[in-house]
Amino acid sequence: MKRFLTLSAIVLGLALQAGNVSASAFRVTPIRLSLERNSASSLLTLTNESKDTLRFQITAFAWSQEPNGTMKLEPTKDILFFPALLTLDAGAERKVRVSAKAAPGTVEKTYRIFFEELPSLAAPGASEGAQVKILTKMGVPIFLAPNKVDEKASIDQARLEKGTLRFHVKNEGNVRFAVQGVSVRGVGAGDATLFERQADGWYVLAGTHRAYELAVPADVCGSLQSIVISARTDSGAETAAAATTRIDVSQSNCK
Repeated sequence: MKRFLTLSAIVLGLALQAGNVSASAFRVTPIRLSLERNSASSLLTLTNESKDTLRFQITAFAWSQEPNGTMKLEPTKDILFFPALLTLDAGAERKVRVSAKAAPGTVEKTYRIFFEELPSLAAPGASEGAQVKILTKMGVPIFLAPNKVDEKASIDQARLEKGTLRFHVKNEGNVRFAVQGVSVRGVGAGDATLFERQADGWYVLAGTHRAYELAVPADVCGSLQSIVISARTDSGAETAAAATTRIDVSQSNCK
């Protein structure tokens, strides 16, 4: 008798020990929605790229973030969409209309709409061994633009304590930006570069910040005179001088 197990993608590592593993393939385009007062409605296209019929549930949430990047989701009635449940044949696609019920304000409003694959209703066929089915959930960000856009990024609260560098990439504007990369350069005598580090980034929503923590190599920390921190955002190669800062370093910061 064939035994079917349904697992979420987060436990894929455990599923690999259970036998044959299959994962559905679907995509949603575009990968983000930007809505405005005069265009507060748009379409998403859900495409089934697998060989099986798939079932989906669609949900929407208000989206905020913790300083470490953790996503916070709250139920919302601001986003309307149709349909909420659908079945998609292999190779087929379906348009999903999404609109904003909320009006634009002084700060960009942010949401996430999720396409969650549901277990199949089809009866399993006869086969040997176990089969693990990986169900996929995909989220698409939705941005409702403010009445007037103000972009401003900065490096805030940069400090070196006991050999650990901490700082914030802060969004002081009213719309999100995406941090495309953060570079940290340790500078010694004669402006010589003694170490360099790169850090990843993601969205920093309006009025929030992303916290970073990096260890400075112990063998060079005592020779540092300063540390330069720069953040690259998708609003430009760098947001002027606001996304770069330099802090002085002494040996007491390394112990």
